[in-house]
Amino acid sequence: MNVKRRARAGATEERPLAWPGDPESLAAESVDFEALALVLANTCRRDGRLRRFHSLAAHAVAMSEAIEDLGGDVREAALHALLFEASVAWLGPDAAPTRRPTDKLRRLGSRVDRAVREAAGLKAEPAPEQAELLRFISRMADAAEKRDVPGAGEHPAPVITFPPLDRRIRLLDPARAARLWIERLHYLKGPPGAEGNAETSQADEPGEGNEERPHVTYARTAQEEAAPTGAPAAGGSRDAA
Repeated sequence: MNVKRRARAGATEERPLAWPGDPESLAAESVDFEALALVLANTCRRDGRLRRFHSLAAHAVAMSEAIEDLGGDVREAALHALLFEASVAWLGPDAAPTRRPTDKLRRLGSRVDRAVREAAGLKAEPAPEQAELLRFISRMADAAEKRDVPGAGEHPAPVITFPPLDRRIRLLDPARAARLWIERLHYLKGPPGAEGNAETSQADEPGEGNEERPHVTYARTAQEEAAPTGAPAAGGSRDAA
């Protein structure tokens, strides 16, 4: 662990965190986004049925970045995407938007979603066009996960398939996924046009290379070897959750 990472770890441990607890008593003012980021970053997608760890936090960041890539006035929709699976931190994987929850889980999930959105400065529900966009991006992110995350492609294919995101899904360790999630939250909550930008999941940590993403390294190498001499490797995505 380098000095910068140790400093971040120390900063995270300075104050007690209000971990997600009883959903029945949850209110917007009691949502601790740092604790939420850590829970999502330490929770694996697909109930852990993957060959490599890929967290809910990293997946949420990938969805949010994909919406922002569309351009235009999508900042609010990108924030909705970042919070897409937040209720899982309180209710477990069966509360995920892509599942078919029980009536009780649906009721509690709606309560959690309202509190989290309010805490993030959003309206209670996404607008209809935003909800439709979130559904499409969620399916495309799932398709990208099947393409890029070892083991994800072994799950049954959906009845209706969607094209994957252009961006490649990158495997992030939990500490980095939590940091990217919380940085992106603050960036999207800020006023439009504010200076600065959140670090993206496509950027490498200084001096790290691709240790966390060997499948991405392999894909790049294969493309480069297949390309004619002097020609750039095939692309089209911003290859770099």
